[in-house]
Amino acid sequence: MLFTQLLVPLVSTFRYDGDEVNMMIAKSEAKILHEKMEAKDYNDGDLIRILTTRSKAQISATLNHFKTKKYFEKVLRQAINKMGTDEWALTRVVTTRAEFDMERIKEEYLRRNSVPLDRAIAKDTHGDYEDILLALIGHGHA
Repeated sequence: MLFTQLLVPLVSTFRYDGDEVNMMIAKSEAKILHEKMEAKDYNDGDLIRILTTRSKAQISATLNHFKTKKYFEKVLRQAINKMGTDEWALTRVVTTRAEFDMERIKEEYLRRNSVPLDRAIAKDTHGDYEDILLALIGHGHA
């Protein structure tokens, strides 16, 4: 349900495609994201609005305020290594970082875990979900 709640607006919402970024909004929305993630309030309307209506450049600026690349590697590692994959965390990182800095996150993941991210995802997921995640990180089906 959460996956659908996030993906439908991501693919259907009109977004401004330009490079203009409002750093005040980025800082303010990074704080909101941080608070919602800490509270595990993944259904929050503000969180979904931020991730689905802002331009790619604005989301990138917000997430750069939010956490570092090592943070995203850590979230991926924990999501994949848990008993039962944390699909929300895995989906959130892959969908929000795919177009920005996934290559650097994959390098960090490999460096810290000695296994490529695509292999870890393929081992831990299956079906259409696996195919979507692998496509988003830039790999075909393993």
